[in-house]
Amino acid sequence: MGVSDLADYPWDAVAPYAERAARHPDGVVDLSIGSPVDATPSVVAAALADATDAHAYPQTMGTPALRAAITDWYARRRGVPGLSPENVLPTVGSKELVALLPLLMGLGGGDVVVHPKAAYPTYEVGARLVGATAVASDDPAEWPDGTRLVWINSPGNPDGRVWDVEALRRRVDRARELGAVLASDECYAELGWDAPWDGEPIPSVLDPRVTGGDLRGLLSVYSLSKQSNLAGYRAAFLAGEADIVARLLTARKHLGLMLPAPVQRAMTAALGDDLHVRAQKERYRARRARLKPALEAAGFRIDRSEAGLYLWATEGRDAWESLGRLADLGILAGPGHFYGEHYPQHVRLSLTASDERIDAAARRLSAAEDPAGTPSAVSSV
Repeated sequence: MGVSDLADYPWDAVAPYAERAARHPDGVVDLSIGSPVDATPSVVAAALADATDAHAYPQTMGTPALRAAITDWYARRRGVPGLSPENVLPTVGSKELVALLPLLMGLGGGDVVVHPKAAYPTYEVGARLVGATAVASDDPAEWPDGTRLVWINSPGNPDGRVWDVEALRRRVDRARELGAVLASDECYAELGWDAPWDGEPIPSVLDPRVTGGDLRGLLSVYSLSKQSNLAGYRAAFLAGEADIVARLLTARKHLGLMLPAPVQRAMTAALGDDLHVRAQKERYRARRARLKPALEAAGFRIDRSEAGLYLWATEGRDAWESLGRLADLGILAGPGHFYGEHYPQHVRLSLTASDERIDAAARRLSAAEDPAGTPSAVSSV
């Protein structure tokens, strides 16, 4: 197995639905991909502009200022005190890390990589890249012998599921029984919506209530793409057991996986400013408050979605049929088929569209008929 053996990129299959949606007289509302549309925070843009004299090679491990900003952020925002610079490492976005982690860990044929049932497809891609076996499971009791890497995702993409402290502890304990590294993808952790996550922080796998102060075998992965609108910057990082971080750092040095110096400066600014994060969360909260009831009135049930950037919806029929119904309303979504074989009747809708486009989607859904043929009772937004 290698890069040449990977399947066609799945989003190519959505192209006919995008063309169908684009024919709507009021234009398409693209909710299929979670790509931020709001402006990069001024504090971040200013830091980037001030760092344009980047004549020297950047540090793979990150500047001292960036590593300090990451450790301070974990203590302040994630309830994880006491991390040292040796516990953290910047990455070129989080997707490359997800895809390359099995390779950087030296995994191969005969090894097992566990990932969630409703899963971002790159977890499986990373396993297949090195010839490892990918197993979709949310139940630690099902994780087989031979498991070397476990991915969990809280809040989840696409389903918005959050694992609480007790659930995280069970997963950590099982991974340690197996001698596996547990990597927790946590990049939506600032976006909690439903109780209890509307009022308390979403826990990290590195939380002392989970670890008992022992980071052995654990990694937390985070991205600034969503909370700070930095998807185009490719600004992410990991934290965890120092020995694992050191091994990853050595491999990344050999491969030239380093963040540009101006991006490191921008990340440092972003991690030190909580105001823009709160403002962005409120934008997403308002969009969710308009889109969710309109979907429900149009006959969709919203499952999970208590946190994160998406609504995980079903109307009880194949996702491609739902995609077609939405496309006829000029709305583009992502099919559940892309997130594993377990949710063929779900679609994923992102909150990353402008207020005007979210309002347009809500109006169209509100005027649509539900699957029983009854016009929606929700008034126009």
